[in-house]
Amino acid sequence: MADRWDAVATASATAGGEVSAREVVETAIARIEKLNGELNAVIHTRFDEALAEVDAGLPDGPLRGVPVLVKDLGTQVAGLPATSGSRLFADAVTTRDSELVKRYRRAGMVVLGTTNTPEFGLNSSTEPALYGPTRNPWGTGHSPGGSSGGSAAAVSAGMVPVAHASDGGGSIRIPSAACGLFGLKPGRGRVSPAPRPTTLSALVSGHHAVTRTVRDSALLLDIAAGPLPGDAYAAPAPAGPFAVCARRDPGPLRIGLLTSLPDGPEVHPEPLRAVLDAAGVCESLGHRVFEVMAPYRPGDVGATSAVLMGADVVTQIDGRLEQLGRPLADDDIEPFTRVVYDHYRALTAADVSRALRRVQEIGWQVGAAFDAYDVLLSPTLPQPTPRLGTLDTRRPETVFEHAAVQSAFTSVHNVTGMPAMSVPFGRDGDGLPLGVQFAAPAGGEGLLLALAAQLEQAAPWDLDAPFPDEK
Repeated sequence: MADRWDAVATASATAGGEVSAREVVETAIARIEKLNGELNAVIHTRFDEALAEVDAGLPDGPLRGVPVLVKDLGTQVAGLPATSGSRLFADAVTTRDSELVKRYRRAGMVVLGTTNTPEFGLNSSTEPALYGPTRNPWGTGHSPGGSSGGSAAAVSAGMVPVAHASDGGGSIRIPSAACGLFGLKPGRGRVSPAPRPTTLSALVSGHHAVTRTVRDSALLLDIAAGPLPGDAYAAPAPAGPFAVCARRDPGPLRIGLLTSLPDGPEVHPEPLRAVLDAAGVCESLGHRVFEVMAPYRPGDVGATSAVLMGADVVTQIDGRLEQLGRPLADDDIEPFTRVVYDHYRALTAADVSRALRRVQEIGWQVGAAFDAYDVLLSPTLPQPTPRLGTLDTRRPETVFEHAAVQSAFTSVHNVTGMPAMSVPFGRDGDGLPLGVQFAAPAGGEGLLLALAAQLEQAAPWDLDAPFPDEK
């Protein structure tokens, strides 16, 4: 079925004449129209333009005819609003594609629209005031995670085979875990953020995708990766194509297992069971697993990351207000964002310098663990996926209470700039997916993809969310 093929299978079927690119795109459009009313994953569409592009002829790239959605945060699609989930940017229509979108198009992909995200990506649940909450296809009363929750819900529900996502503290891995997807956060500088100059936040954030299969993620990374001349950061050159890495045996690995964090949140029995099960599968595949102490404190990581992300939010808001020629109105931004804005607009240059120094210190601190281990294994989320409304930006205290818990295992790999991935591994008592996280040192995306493909064969995950078939 075209709505359940992954991107590689879709492109193969199109190239082989089994189905036309127009039929594939029409199927995706029909799926979005059928499901989005309840899931609220897709916020802006360009269906007529997409079909016109198909009829005019698509580039003969490796994913020719594959439909894709783009997250409405930090990435632009010409002709569509670029809102970052904020009422302040509700009518900000962009006139050009981001470099990543251009690369998708050159690969033959067809952009159908943009997906929902929390305001400025500041929440680990996707419930912006501007567009309302996105619902998890595995349980519509639950969060799909954030900040790439719209993209994750869309892929999990079979609207499109893959969708763009970004990750500043876990925003690819958290929704992947919540929605039963594979989510790789590439290392710092692997994918260019052009044309959006976000030097401080780019230290901790990066772009890639949420997918249902490892091979899709690998091929998409081949398409997306590579610096532009002048980029502030660039990742180490890969040893070869990521799609090839994903087909290689990773060889026996030394895996450091983290099941708790110093001064961190308690790990719920169900995520703990998932990570221990994953460790057992790894051992059965010939890898050696060692329980280790975490080489960082999540509170320290969170405070450091918050300075860099907060400074960027202040810059975005002030830039927009200057463009509009007016002061900030009470209903421009959500209450939680207002707390962030008011706090971080008082930053000094010394504050930012201290945060940048601490980023490097944490990187060396965590990096030392890779002298003894090839990868680190942990839960993706320490607690089960929360219900919608648990992280409510109208009540900032709820976000402060829960967001740090959600990102306790993920945010460190944003601060260090190291690649990390969430791999689906079982379900919790409510039937929602669970994910486990693997991280590698700089340049380790190929190793992670090889390990993920091995796990995909040894412990396959469900590709089909129950929504709407079990309603």
